[in-house]
Amino acid sequence: MIYQKALISLVLIIAVLASVAAAVGILSNEGPGGYEYESIRGETVRIYGQGIYQHMTADVAIQGIAQDYITLFAAVPLLLIALFFSRMGSLRGRFLLAGTLFYFLVTYLFYLTMGMYNFLFLVYAVLLCCSFFALFLVLTELNLPDLGDLFTSDKAARYAGGYLIFSAYSVAFLWLSIIMPPLLDGTLFPKSLEHYTALIVQGLNLGLLLPVSFIVGLMLFRRQRVGYLFGLPYVVFLSLMMSALTAKILAMALNGVNVIPVIFIMPTFALIAITFSVWLMRSIQNDNHYETLDFYVDKFREIKQ
Repeated sequence: MIYQKALISLVLIIAVLASVAAAVGILSNEGPGGYEYESIRGETVRIYGQGIYQHMTADVAIQGIAQDYITLFAAVPLLLIALFFSRMGSLRGRFLLAGTLFYFLVTYLFYLTMGMYNFLFLVYAVLLCCSFFALFLVLTELNLPDLGDLFTSDKAARYAGGYLIFSAYSVAFLWLSIIMPPLLDGTLFPKSLEHYTALIVQGLNLGLLLPVSFIVGLMLFRRQRVGYLFGLPYVVFLSLMMSALTAKILAMALNGVNVIPVIFIMPTFALIAITFSVWLMRSIQNDNHYETLDFYVDKFREIKQ
């Protein structure tokens, strides 16, 4: 039972700390209010000036609060629901848990590296740590020799794999359209860099998340076992992350920012990811077909005896 207890403890810690962090992000409002600030590169940027994100630029802070709403009211409840069904022996519940944990891992990796330092720094660090090890435990349990045989729909795997490949190319093109023009015209620094030291989101996407999406999508398209192991959790992760991006875009629109055409693109990507998540989940033919790490530990002890 040691592995299951560890997983439950990690998930509960994530649920509690993420709820606290998100609630603080939404409700905190102390500070002088918005003001203009000259960056080290001589550009004038608008600082948000309120709450936990008071030292961040206004548009980024607004997006952070929007994602906090998704985390608090969608991701945390989904995490607890996934844990419940996983504990009931559901393979679908375990895949849902893996995808939701991946969302928390990526979210608080960004909060830890991109967010201006605040009193929640150690909370973000603990959330990153717990999400990583919880996801590791879940994926270890899901790594079944016959995993690919448990999915009945080859079409679902092909379409979902194609979507992961397409989304990787699309987002890469979006980020490169921001990064490449200043490199080519000699100005070097993109306008969206504002007063930050680096483009953290774009860098981690281009260097890590998008290559993973492409490779996992390709393996899922070819219906390989590893493709199923990582592909379904990745699609679940995208369902949550694209929903968070949609919330960010809506928040920017409410604050007078022109969000055409992304206001139509991101919700579409989110709906497609949710559709493929449900489709792949429903194609699992034996929902109770997995053994936990504790099962194998018990078997090993029996053999030794």
